[in-house]
Order: sequence, then C-alpha cells, then structure tokens
Amino acid sequence: MFKPVLTLAAAGVIGVALWKILSILLLPLAGALLAFVATVLKVGLLIALVFFALWLWRRNDKGEAAAD
Repeated sequence: MFKPVLTLAAAGVIGVALWKILSILLLPLAGALLAFVATVLKVGLLIALVFFALWLWRRNDKGEAAAD
C-alpha cells in the first residue's frame, strides 16, 4: 500500500534535488550567455553605425562632385 506513495515521494525528492542542482549550475551559464549576446549586439550595432556614416559620407561626396 505504501510502495506507490514512497516511489512517488522518492521521485519528487530526486526531481527537486536535480532541479536545484541544475539551476545552480545553469544560471551562471545563462547569465554569461546573455552577456555574450549583448556584447555581440553592441559590437554589431557599432559596426552598422560606422558603415552607415561611411555610406552617408560617400553619398554626400558624390553629390558635391556632381555639383562642381
């Protein structure tokens, strides 16, 4: 009579223990991954800004050459 209840309780205890261990191990990893993604996005946006500035400069340069 108690065997199914004890089996379910043991599975619950093992599940909670695994969840706690994995959350302790994976949360710093998730934080590091989020920081890496944010850094990649920042670098990508800076590169895009430089390319946009170059595009504007070259476009403006062509307009002045045609006016001369």
